[in-house]
Amino acid sequence: MQATLFETKTEILPAKKLLGRVAGAYAALSDHFETRAVDALVLDFEGVAGDFHRGFTRRSGGREPWYPRGTQMRNERQLSIVAPDELSEIAGRMGLPEIRAEWLGANLSIDGVPSLSMLPSGTFLFFKGGVTLKIDAQNGPCRIAGACVAENAGMADTTAGALSFVPAAKRLRGVVAWVEKPGTITPGEDVSVRIPEQWIYRP
Repeated sequence: MQATLFETKTEILPAKKLLGRVAGAYAALSDHFETRAVDALVLDFEGVAGDFHRGFTRRSGGREPWYPRGTQMRNERQLSIVAPDELSEIAGRMGLPEIRAEWLGANLSIDGVPSLSMLPSGTFLFFKGGVTLKIDAQNGPCRIAGACVAENAGMADTTAGALSFVPAAKRLRGVVAWVEKPGTITPGEDVSVRIPEQWIYRP
């Protein structure tokens, strides 16, 4: 069968499966994005029960310059997911002994998935307990999260620390996701990562 013109110009990577493990579960059960460790994450279609980022919708911010700030929009950032190895890399770049998932407002820490922050949009996370999450996008680092890191790490100059976090965490700050199938996630359970077929669109 002859390839189409589109296919001859586009490199298409096949779908792939990976296996990871939930290293930690966290929730922001207050009026601040910083999270704390919990025994389990109870999820419905709005996200984590009681969490700061819970909801079907959210207000737009600096990440959505195409809308006036505060515009009500779909909440595709119900959960924040990070990887322990990437947090260690960020800490090393900032000269810190550690950066904890809680300081970044993460809901999940997933171990065993190479370059977790580079997982493409549309990737499914199937948890052994029955939950399914769908990745929306990479989570870009910001100075607000940087300030939380600087304060918790006890940096002498928290302003400089907040600013240094942004380049140090570029493409390492994890991903954001939304609930495709609700249920409960517990630390230690396996997660099957289903990466979709990928390509670079070059019209």
